Amino acid sequence: MISLKKSGTIVSLVLAATIGLLSSNSFAADAVTLDELLNRVKQGTAQDNKEQKAREATFLREKNEQANLLAKAKRIRAQEEARSAKLEADYAANEIRIANKRQQLTERLGVLKELFGTVQGVAGDTRSTIVNSLISAQYPGRTQFLDKLIKKMGSNTQLATIGELEQLWFLMQQEMTESGRIARFNTTVVSPDGTREDKEVVRVGTYNIVSGGDYLQYESETETLLVLPRQPAGRYISGAVALESASDGFSQFGVDPTGPSGGSFLAALIDSPTLIERIHQGREVGYIIIAIGIVALLISVWRLLALSAVGAKVNSQLKNISTPKTNNPLGRVLTVNQANAGADTETLELKLHEAVLKETPALEKWIGFIKITSMVAPLLGLLGTVTGMILTFQALTIFGTGDPKAMAGGISSALVTTVLGLCVAIPTVFLHALVSGRSKKIIHILEEQSAGIIAEQSEQNS
Repeated sequence: MISLKKSGTIVSLVLAATIGLLSSNSFAADAVTLDELLNRVKQGTAQDNKEQKAREATFLREKNEQANLLAKAKRIRAQEEARSAKLEADYAANEIRIANKRQQLTERLGVLKELFGTVQGVAGDTRSTIVNSLISAQYPGRTQFLDKLIKKMGSNTQLATIGELEQLWFLMQQEMTESGRIARFNTTVVSPDGTREDKEVVRVGTYNIVSGGDYLQYESETETLLVLPRQPAGRYISGAVALESASDGFSQFGVDPTGPSGGSFLAALIDSPTLIERIHQGREVGYIIIAIGIVALLISVWRLLALSAVGAKVNSQLKNISTPKTNNPLGRVLTVNQANAGADTETLELKLHEAVLKETPALEKWIGFIKITSMVAPLLGLLGTVTGMILTFQALTIFGTGDPKAMAGGISSALVTTVLGLCVAIPTVFLHALVSGRSKKIIHILEEQSAGIIAEQSEQNS
């Protein structure tokens, strides 16, 4: 019983495993007997053993290949380590050889090393002189040679040739010789609007260069000549024209010795604002001052002419007091005297005083405006200056004090209104004194004649 149970259990387990294997490998469940099922299990086990051996063979083969690769990598590493050690030894040996060669080069150069250092310094100084020289406009391309020579002299492996040293000497001699010569040559001149034209130019040493009566400026970066956008005063232009048209002898010509490429003095001269530009710097306050000054000037001239005419008539009337005329103040005062010939002294005095007062406003017309203009113009100038200074310091607060030139320009513009105010006030004061003096002179004559008439009437009555 026990054996039967055990065999039945074994058969059940085998059956279950076989059923599971058969179901996993999907070879069917067509078996109907245990023998067929057992045969199929044996066939599956044999197939699995065969596949397992194939996998083990593949694994061993790949393991051997990896071992071969590892051995090959170790051999390559050993070779590279040996090569690296050899290269390090070669590098150290080359360092020693280079140091020895450098020492040998230094010993063989001797004083030549100092000489080539001097040549490099001289070439650098010559280049700084030539690069902005007006002579380079006539002989372009000189700086390229000097750049190559300087670079060559700065190298430890190249030496200057005799020809290069002679070329350096030639450039120095050329610069000295041409600096004292007036030369004519043709070159390209660029006008302010960008037009390029081939013109004949006249170079005066290293000071200035002119063409067609215009002063030119040399631009070292492009090695071209530019017509200055603003030319100096007319007397300098006439000197340039005379120099260009002269073939021999002496000509008066203005040179600028402050710079090699046109000069800083010439640049400052042409950058100086003209009178009209100065006036525009005063802006609104400046325009008001000028307008008031013009009005005051016109009124002063008008009053001077009018008072001169009235004074001439009064002087003519003084010569003929017995026959008064109504075309002048004195004649009208005398007419009042004749109209009140029978009045008493007090009445006549009042009538004459009234006549003089009646003539006074016409004689003093607009004199007050001239006086006020002479006092208001400086105050307006001060107002413009203070306003301009405020704007200048506001700009300094925003942009800082990095550009003193801009700050000086702002202060200069602010002071223009003060200048305009003084330019209006000073002549206006003189004109006011002149007009007022003419008016007071006529009024004094009227008062004098009135007082004389009253005194004569009083004497007759007494």
